[in-house]
Amino acid sequence: MELLLLSNSTMPGEPYLGYSLPLVEDFLAGIDSGIVFVPYAIVTRGLDEYRDMVSEAFGRIGKRVDSLHDLTDPLGALESARAIVVGGGNTFHLAHHCQRLGLLGPIRRRVREGARYLGWSAGSNLACPTLMTTNDMPIVQPESFDTLGLVGFQINAHFTQASLPGHGGETREMRLAEFTHANPARPVLGLREGTGFCQLGQRRFLVGGKSARLFAAGAAPREVESDDALEALPW
Repeated sequence: MELLLLSNSTMPGEPYLGYSLPLVEDFLAGIDSGIVFVPYAIVTRGLDEYRDMVSEAFGRIGKRVDSLHDLTDPLGALESARAIVVGGGNTFHLAHHCQRLGLLGPIRRRVREGARYLGWSAGSNLACPTLMTTNDMPIVQPESFDTLGLVGFQINAHFTQASLPGHGGETREMRLAEFTHANPARPVLGLREGTGFCQLGQRRFLVGGKSARLFAAGAAPREVESDDALEALPW
């Protein structure tokens, strides 16, 4: 499978998808059409507005995007898609609508057949076995926490080690340690802002020039800087 799973869409002060467009352009090389966009993570903006934002950004690298909500036969579009793009927003909202519309099976099947999968934030979470390591509030209740399972590990997008002075709540690291304690078979890869995980067949590597943070049951969190370390993550 060919996957590009980004932590976030945009860095402060940049245009939408600014930092990521060179990565997207490389990942989608040779594919100018047949790119299907899944917009259902968006909550406070309308689907048309979200489509327009993504279409404008992709247009800057010569790519045309068709949003599922515009199509009369969305399942047919997925079956013939050359690339599937899943945008960010709220992961619970995204999973709820993908389950309601029957999209998870067709997306999973098409990516395993060879379509490229690009996600950012909630779209990266959707590629994992479950949505359980999202940072999002459960604003809606999906049928299940199960998602696409394109990778065998979890991602925590927007990962940060920040600790607010005077704040008594758990840090992100504490929350992810809780997850791995309760789910020992599922390590978590924390992706910092401006970074991502890429899989091209049997090759896995980080993009964005920063290390990731790996959480696994029974072990202290550690920095992942070598691509070799990613090969040990569950497939």
